[in-house]
Amino acid sequence: MSIIEKDLGSGLPPASGANLLERLFKLSARNTNVKTELLAGVTSFMTMSYIIFVNPIILADAGIPKEAALAATIYASVFCTLLMALWANFPVAVAPGMGLNAFFAYTVVLGQGLSWQTALGAVFISGIVFLILTVTGVRQKIVDGVPDVLKSAIGVGIGLFIAFIGLKNAELVVANESTFVGLGSITSQGPLLALFGLIIAALLMAKKVKGALLISILGTSALAMIVGFIAYPKAVSDIVSLSLPSMSDTFLAMDIMGAVKYGIISVIFSFTIVELFDNLATLIGLSRKAGLTDENGKIENLDRALQADAVGTMASAAFGSTALNAYVENATGISEGGRTGLTALTVAVLFFLSLIFAPLIYFIPSVATAPILILVGALMLSEIKHISFDDFSDVIPVFLTIVLMPLTFSIAQGLAFGFISYTLLKLLTGKHHQIHWIMYFVSTAFIINFIMGGH
Repeated sequence: MSIIEKDLGSGLPPASGANLLERLFKLSARNTNVKTELLAGVTSFMTMSYIIFVNPIILADAGIPKEAALAATIYASVFCTLLMALWANFPVAVAPGMGLNAFFAYTVVLGQGLSWQTALGAVFISGIVFLILTVTGVRQKIVDGVPDVLKSAIGVGIGLFIAFIGLKNAELVVANESTFVGLGSITSQGPLLALFGLIIAALLMAKKVKGALLISILGTSALAMIVGFIAYPKAVSDIVSLSLPSMSDTFLAMDIMGAVKYGIISVIFSFTIVELFDNLATLIGLSRKAGLTDENGKIENLDRALQADAVGTMASAAFGSTALNAYVENATGISEGGRTGLTALTVAVLFFLSLIFAPLIYFIPSVATAPILILVGALMLSEIKHISFDDFSDVIPVFLTIVLMPLTFSIAQGLAFGFISYTLLKLLTGKHHQIHWIMYFVSTAFIINFIMGGH
C-alpha cells in the first residue's frame, strides 16, 4: 500500500495533514496509520486520566492550592508527553508518578516538615541529576549495579505504601492508641463510599473496561452527592469552564536553595532512584510491547525518551507538580496498535482539553480517589513474582525494603534499610563479589545521612 493510499484511508487529505504526520512520526515504517494511532491515544488517555483528579488531591494534602495543583498536573503531563511524541517518537504518555507524589506529600512535606516549595526544589534538583545521569550514560550503570531483588522489592514496597495511603484516606484504616492502627467505622458514609468505589473499579477492571478507574472516581463522587456526603454542582460553570485554571500560586515557586541548605540527601536519592528504576523498566517494557526493538534488542530513541522524562521532571517542578513517570497504562494504547509519537500526541491534546473540566476537582472527595490508590498499589505487587526467597541474604533486605515503606510512612526509609542491609549481609556472609560499587556508594550515602540526623 502506498503512502497516498494510507493517507486516504486515514480520512485526511493526501499531501496535507497525513503527509506531515507521516514525516513526523514515520507511520508507514512502523506499520501503522493515523486512525490506529488516534484510537490508541484515546485508549491510553482513558486508562491514565484518573491522575488528573488523584494527583491534585494528594498535592493538596501537602498544602499546594488545589486549582494550581490541577493546572500543574495537566500542564506538566502535556509538556512531557509532547516531548515523548515529537522528540522521541514514542507511543508513551507521561504524568506525575504514583508513589513519587505520595512520597512528596506524606514523607517529605508532612513527615519531615519541609515546605512544599522546598520539596519542589528537591524534585527540580533530582531532575537535573536525572538528566546528567542519562546524558552521560551513568544511569544505565546505576540500574545495572542494583540487584534485581531490590529493584522488585522497591516496586512492591511503593505499592504497599500507596495502598496504605488509600486505605487511610478512605478511613478504612485509622489510628488506634492501643494497636497504632485499626479498622475504621465501615458503616459510616465515607468508608462505605470508598468500598463502593473499590468494588466498582475492581469489577470494571476485571471486565477490562476502558477508563475503569476514571468511571469509578466519577461514579463514587456522584453517589457521594446523592447521599449528601458532599455538595453537588449548582451550575454548568461548576462542571466546565473556558476560564482555564491558573498555576500562578505554584509556577517557579520551588525553593532550590532551601532544598540545598536542608541537605536532603536521602530525599533526592529517593526521588532519583525511584525515577531511575521505574521509568527505565516501564519504557523498556512498553517499547518491547510496541515492537520498537531491533534484531539486537536495541530500542530506537530510548535515550531521547529518557532525556525527555528528565527535562519533564524539571518542568513539572517549575510548574508546581512532582516527578514524572511513564505510565504502564500506556500498554492499553499500544495493545490497540499505537506505535509512534502520534499516540502520545493524541494523549497530550486530550490532557489539555481536560482543563475545561477543572471546576470538577472541587467536587471529587478523597473517598472517591482512595480506591484508585488501593488498586494501583495492588497492581504493583505483581513485582513480587520476580523475587527469589532461596537466599536469606536477599530475603532480609527485600523484607525490610517492602515492610518499612508503609510502616515508617516513608519510601526513603525503606530504600535506606534495604540498600544498607543488603550490602552488610553480603559482606558478612562472604558474598562481597555480589556487591556492585554502586551499592557501596548509595549505602554509604544513606548511612552518612542517618549520622547527620537526616530522615
